[in-house]
Amino acid sequence: MSTAPPSPSFSAHTLDACFLGPYAQNDTLLEKLVVEFLRDHVYWRRNFHPEDPLAISTSAALHPDYLAFEAKMRRELHLLSAALKKSVPFHSPRYIGHMASDLLLPGLAAQILTLPYNPNNVTEDAAPVTVELEVKVGLQLARMLGYVDDPMHPECAFGHLTSGGTVANYQALRLALAQKAFPVALRAAGISELGLPEDDWAAFNLHPRAATALVARWGEWLAQAAPAERKRWQMKVAAARIEQLGLVEFFAAHPALKVPKVLAPVTAHYSWSKGCKLLGLGRAQLGQLPERGMRIDVDAMEAILAQCLRERQPILMAVAVLGTTEYGTIDPIDAVVAARERFAQRGLGFAVHVDAAWGGYLATLFRNEDGSLRSRDEVAHGFDAFPTPAAHAAVAAIADTDSVTVDPHKLGYLPYGAGAFICRDHRATVLLTEAADYVFHGTASSDYMTRYRSLGQIIPEGSKSGAAAAAVYVSHQVLPLDHAHFGLLTARTIEAAEAFRTRAHQFAEENADVVAALVPFDPDSNLVCLALNPAGNRSVAVANAFVRRLHDELRIDPGHPVQDKQFFGSATTLKPEALGDDGIQRIFAALGLDAATLDDAADSKLMILRHTLMNPYLIDRENGISYIDLYFEHLAKRVRALAG
Repeated sequence: MSTAPPSPSFSAHTLDACFLGPYAQNDTLLEKLVVEFLRDHVYWRRNFHPEDPLAISTSAALHPDYLAFEAKMRRELHLLSAALKKSVPFHSPRYIGHMASDLLLPGLAAQILTLPYNPNNVTEDAAPVTVELEVKVGLQLARMLGYVDDPMHPECAFGHLTSGGTVANYQALRLALAQKAFPVALRAAGISELGLPEDDWAAFNLHPRAATALVARWGEWLAQAAPAERKRWQMKVAAARIEQLGLVEFFAAHPALKVPKVLAPVTAHYSWSKGCKLLGLGRAQLGQLPERGMRIDVDAMEAILAQCLRERQPILMAVAVLGTTEYGTIDPIDAVVAARERFAQRGLGFAVHVDAAWGGYLATLFRNEDGSLRSRDEVAHGFDAFPTPAAHAAVAAIADTDSVTVDPHKLGYLPYGAGAFICRDHRATVLLTEAADYVFHGTASSDYMTRYRSLGQIIPEGSKSGAAAAAVYVSHQVLPLDHAHFGLLTARTIEAAEAFRTRAHQFAEENADVVAALVPFDPDSNLVCLALNPAGNRSVAVANAFVRRLHDELRIDPGHPVQDKQFFGSATTLKPEALGDDGIQRIFAALGLDAATLDDAADSKLMILRHTLMNPYLIDRENGISYIDLYFEHLAKRVRALAG
């Protein structure tokens, strides 16, 4: 795996060359890059076979039909350009709404550069360059997360890109189910030489590492068999696999087993519900883990696991979240891993997946340049409270999980859609392999990079752009995923979040006469919420109407020019089932609300403002401007106007 060249002079000032900028200050740089590499692409075309005749004559551009087509194309592009001016101004420090910001120039330029080549990252036959880049991206992300990233190591990780975190979560479910069911298929095929578990329950509930080791032993055993014998056993095992039988026939063939549950936090992303339905498990198999302070309640999780063990209810996967997309909190990943280890010893094994779609890139702050983990004190230098000891322990524990979802198109500052799925041990991916003779050729290679040049055999998609892989790879090469490089960017977002939290407390004190304001949860990342209630009001419905009016002024409105807006924000809700009795009592008391009025509110939820603080220029050191201060000054004016 190639590494980025050393950057001895890399500093916070280098970040000024990373983005087009709030006022497009780096327009000349981007234009130079685009023109240079567009010309380079043109020269590549002209020199492919220069002896070929010109398919488009040099006089074609003078023909009336040509000119008419050009005029029509220009007209439509001008109309599109005009329409796009109504787009969300993600680039501006005045945008603190959803999880989007300005785009990294290395990634943007790399994607533009690659698009005319139109690589399809399903196989090296259609993308000989970008397929390899995508596999290397998986290794880059694996190193950031603490997984083994050396392809020569037998337990090296593997990752690939997806359209987003939702598809990456589907892939996690897909792999976990294949891993869980495969030992049962081996038992059904009657292969005693592999040292299989004594019954279907034990086989179905192996620790994922034991299941992966079994997959590896199966491959080694097959390799030693004669060709005819190998084919016979392959067909026999394939016929017993869940991928062949489907859920209904598989569980009918193994009546001692129940359909496994997926355990995810109450506030988990809706993709987990969609994923359970997509795989045919059913929404009923998604078990919700109670939370405390918008983080998994460890005691409640232990009780659920104990109940599942008593009732012989298998668990497919437990999901922990690194940076919830609503509240920016981090689940106790270390506690989830520890619980899995204890219950696996008691015969209840299951996968642990980290949904780090939002917070994955925060791990850069926890990594030294050699990939080793930094201590909590090292990470905390320069911050007020980040990371808490619990957050540091959670990130450190990622290395012991089985798979992770990360979204480069979120905190990686890259164009949509670029999600990523990374699994701890690449040997398990053989269970996902799909054959298609017209696309894939030959047998699996023992060489890591060669093996994954037919990505389409493993990934959920059939076709996908290689330009996204180029964008992610180049960005990671320019900004390596450690604290000294990419971490300088994520550090700015944490600084902004801490400044926002401090300013929110000041706002609450200064405006207590008209509104009760509260940061409901201390954020673990760069996403901070603000709960508001008009002074003296006790009704949740009235508080929600107040916040909704504020949000209407902060959200995008296609019917009005974006320049009419001073700031852009987003909103979410606090659900009683997620808050718990203690959370409801604490937050409602601080806001002066009566919890009994929850039933009078739409959907029985409390609406709050949500702020994503990922723009690196929220604190403008060059000009001595804090957009966070400006936002709270604006919010104070609007709160007083609405309260009056």
